[in-house]
Amino acid sequence: MYNSSAEITYQKVISIADNVSNDKENKLISMRIKLPYLGRSIQMKTISQGEYLYKMQNSDIIFSTGAAGTGKTFLSVAYAINLLSEGRVERIIITRPVVEAGESLGYLPGDFKEKISPYMRPVYDALYSLLSSDMILRYTEEGKIEVAPLAYMRGRTLSRSFIILDEAQNTTVSQMKMFLSRIGEKSKAVITGDVSQSDLPKNTKSGLEHALKILKGINGISFHHFEKKDVIRHHLVSEILEAYENADKENTFEG
Repeated sequence: MYNSSAEITYQKVISIADNVSNDKENKLISMRIKLPYLGRSIQMKTISQGEYLYKMQNSDIIFSTGAAGTGKTFLSVAYAINLLSEGRVERIIITRPVVEAGESLGYLPGDFKEKISPYMRPVYDALYSLLSSDMILRYTEEGKIEVAPLAYMRGRTLSRSFIILDEAQNTTVSQMKMFLSRIGEKSKAVITGDVSQSDLPKNTKSGLEHALKILKGINGISFHHFEKKDVIRHHLVSEILEAYENADKENTFEG
């Protein structure tokens, strides 16, 4: 006798697809980054964060774009610490382009380290939220953690490292090419940025935007984009960002 329950219907296909989708989403949002040094772990707060972590686990180079507050830098630093603790990389290198916003570094007070400190502060904020001050100092002295301006990467080959290029929208095309060519064997690189927040001169093309266009389709390179809804800050932040985006569109249309 014909079993009607085995009949494949449109509704059953949709139901199965929904269950598979929900199962995948549950797995993504339940993903964690273990931090053995602190005896705790970080759980993903959004499905997009879970997708980002999955891509970091399975690709050697990851481009992560989107608004501030989505976890681009924080999660990459956390995952780097995880790999360092497991001995899968020998060091963490975090770098940023130093873009002078109307004031030359040469005229700022203090030595070079003091001059660049404000540029690197957000990176240290992420580190200090994940490791103790003593651990950061010890690993810095041992060369296991390095935080430096992008210019310091020139001429080096970075092997067995987890390398993070933060604020990549402020790189030029030549700087991005230089950075990507530094990546050595058994290394991972995460490039983060927000293409809408470039501080480069108006006539200078962003290395991040250029890379996003020309590197698509290369095996081993992943791309992840966070939406405004993924902002993990005050609940009004995503609405503020959307208001500014709409205002920019209106100004463009009027112009």
